[in-house]
Amino acid sequence: MNACPTLCRDCLARFDEPPTEGRCSACGSPRLVGHPELDDLAIAHIDCDAFYASVEKRDDPSLADKPVIIGGGRRGVVAAACYVARMYGVHSAMPMFKAREACPDVIVIRPNMAKYKQVGEEIRVLMREVTPLVQPLSIDEAFLDLGDTAVGIRHGVSPAHILAALVRRIEHRVGVSASIGLSYNKFLAKVASDLDKPRGFAAIGRAEALGFLADKPVRMIWGVGRALQSKLRRHGISTIGQLQTIEERDLVARYGSIGSRLYHFSRGQDDRRVVPDAPTKSISAEATFETNISDPALLAERLEPLCQTVARRLAGKGLAGNTVTLKLKRANFQLLTRSRQIGAPTQRAEAIYQAARALLEREAVGPSFRLIGVGASGLTDGEEADPPDLFGPDFSQDTAEKQRAS
Repeated sequence: MNACPTLCRDCLARFDEPPTEGRCSACGSPRLVGHPELDDLAIAHIDCDAFYASVEKRDDPSLADKPVIIGGGRRGVVAAACYVARMYGVHSAMPMFKAREACPDVIVIRPNMAKYKQVGEEIRVLMREVTPLVQPLSIDEAFLDLGDTAVGIRHGVSPAHILAALVRRIEHRVGVSASIGLSYNKFLAKVASDLDKPRGFAAIGRAEALGFLADKPVRMIWGVGRALQSKLRRHGISTIGQLQTIEERDLVARYGSIGSRLYHFSRGQDDRRVVPDAPTKSISAEATFETNISDPALLAERLEPLCQTVARRLAGKGLAGNTVTLKLKRANFQLLTRSRQIGAPTQRAEAIYQAARALLEREAVGPSFRLIGVGASGLTDGEEADPPDLFGPDFSQDTAEKQRAS
């Protein structure tokens, strides 16, 4: 019988085989993780559990056993739901009115993004103490690569041990819990982190990957959204195992470039590296209305402050964008996005607004809208923003700097 290395996540004791009683023989904890490849897997995905809600419960212990959602306004959506609220069927991205219907006693807290960002940065610091190879995905999750020889030598223990100790430090020092997914690539690590929430630790090894994936729905593959799911379903494909029977050239012929991803991910293959501090691809802002809006003039009024927010965020990150994207959501939740390139990279709210306004004038027709958003992409260094010659010979560098500071 193959050995199954096992780790206690509370006292970090290691065993060559799972303890017979299902509890750690050193401390008595049932929180064990065992896997035949546990000592050989080094790519991890760490995801905080119901992060926004967990931070609020940390700061107000009276909320500990109560259903809490982070959101606001009857027309908004749930940004995060604690696990108590999830027992009532509440989930993130659910419309607020539906969440209140599902859980009438729910406690609603307005998002405090500055606080959540600060807590996320504290967690990121702890991650970087164990490895420099940390790739954030969002404020509360990241990939880590612990396969570097120097990391192993410095810590003298397995990646699984390092990760369990890290999450324990996050709980003790920051006050929120997190779940770990451990595998040999990023795709499977992220899949694994969802298998045992909250406070989970799951591993997927090479030997089991094909069989593990076979009966899973195709939506589990990163990049497979509703539209592609529907297209796959029309072709009789609903599970990853069905993709495993199709050649790569056939998938590419049917579905374009994403067909190659379907082929490799369905077989547990993913050669993407963990890239520290991956560059920001876009910066955006959006607003959900309390009541639907159909008047283009009112939509334009709501658009302008969002453009100012995007401009501030660009300047704050030292970036400029040369593509502006308008986002609209109709009353029936149908999402519409349109993009437009502008002449040169900008940080100016007015330039972003003019490009977005032109898109809005074309698209804001017909039924009313419940949400509007704007984003900037095609990002470059902020030093390239708003060259003076765009604004004529009288537009001095001092004027450009004042515009960027506004």
